[in-house]
Amino acid sequence: MDIVETRRENLRRWVAANGTPVKERSFFSQLQKDASFGERVARRLEQQYKMGAGYLDRSADADTTSSKVPFDENVVPAPMGLRPVPVISSVQAGALRDMETPYQPGDGYAYEYTDQDLSAWAFALDVEGLSMAPDFRPGDRIIVDPEISPNPGDFVIARNGSEQATFKKYRPRGIDAAGNMVFELVPLNDDYPTLRSDTEQLTVIGVVTEHRKKLRRS
Repeated sequence: MDIVETRRENLRRWVAANGTPVKERSFFSQLQKDASFGERVARRLEQQYKMGAGYLDRSADADTTSSKVPFDENVVPAPMGLRPVPVISSVQAGALRDMETPYQPGDGYAYEYTDQDLSAWAFALDVEGLSMAPDFRPGDRIIVDPEISPNPGDFVIARNGSEQATFKKYRPRGIDAAGNMVFELVPLNDDYPTLRSDTEQLTVIGVVTEHRKKLRRS
């Protein structure tokens, strides 16, 4: 059997197991009969319909499993970032705007690794409480860069007059008479209050750049 007939036969087997894609019904029908079935078409179908590399070129003798549904290989190994980011406490985060060196290398009680291009003072925090539920749950971890300026809709870390940090959504509300930006810190959970910078002392510490969610909790 020549390569074109091999491709036609394998395509018939794949269609028998998986069905014909509606948008290519006519094309698939012609390929199984007399249409040109070249290398480029074969590779495109294998990639688009996840048949597996070289699936259409395999002879029946070489692959007795070709009639089976192809394995749904929908993930690939992710490159591990080499940049360590310390997981610090909310108190340490709250001190970022006051202290030249709010934390030293090794101060974090854990480390996350990221491939993001972040500043030297990037840090990670553990989410506590339910004010940002359901998107963010206790035990989730967020990565923050204090050198990024917030845009509307960004998630940010901020503090009030104390050194405790809070995690909220950033919503600018215009400029006041003194030329300062007025903004709100908005919880995702409606059971918690929205904070405003014109009614209490609020300072944005940094912008959240990454969210690491726990899917199963002990």
